[in-house]
Amino acid sequence: MLLEVCVEGADGLAAAVAGGADRVELCAALVVGGLTPSPGLMALAASASCPVFAMIRPRPGDFVYSPAEEAVMRGDIAAVAQAGLAGIVLGACRTDGRLDEAMLGRLLDHARACGVRHATLHRAFDEAADAGVALEVAIGLGFARILTSGGGATAWDGRERLRALVARAGGRIAVMAGGGVSPESAAALVAATGVEEVHGSCRGRDMPRGQGVRNAGFGDNPVPTDRATVGAVRRALDDAGAAATMSGDCSRRE
Repeated sequence: MLLEVCVEGADGLAAAVAGGADRVELCAALVVGGLTPSPGLMALAASASCPVFAMIRPRPGDFVYSPAEEAVMRGDIAAVAQAGLAGIVLGACRTDGRLDEAMLGRLLDHARACGVRHATLHRAFDEAADAGVALEVAIGLGFARILTSGGGATAWDGRERLRALVARAGGRIAVMAGGGVSPESAAALVAATGVEEVHGSCRGRDMPRGQGVRNAGFGDNPVPTDRATVGAVRRALDDAGAAATMSGDCSRRE
């Protein structure tokens, strides 16, 4: 069971790695769902002991991008390649409720030309009007995985669709469950859906650190990624994997 942790800074990166993350999604501004991280953070993350994928998202809001924004994304992909990170996380939609297959194809071609070989389709997937069609588009484009809550507010809410997506994918693409995953829900989510990859922010439960610079209009400091929470989700997934293996062994003996 693979655990991916999304982080938005150097401290979060260190906590995710120390807690046992198998892969890190590197972002800025998780409060708005994640934006492209800075070149400096990408450079730091290149020395991490696990693969790091960088978010490619030029602004908050929807995933319908203009040609100018596509150009920004191309530049950010080049920065990922220059930093030597393992992959990218991106998505784009059309105004008619479909994935923007043409733009995504161009961006993935650019990534491959830059030497970036691995890509995740992020939760822009959940904005698609037809999840089955979007899944086939993602497979055709060559994405390694999709990150999805199954269309629910949380992955647990979307567990039935997640299970259907895993079945339809049939091993052609990984379906990674994300959205409200916690140490308490991770094992049940895996059992209910059959996913083999789980994504979470693994934030601590304490209040945000300090007061930040709120009085200057920049907002509070965020709740950071918590090493102990990462470790707790890791253990829950390990237990789920062991249980699934044991169940399979028993079935074969029977």
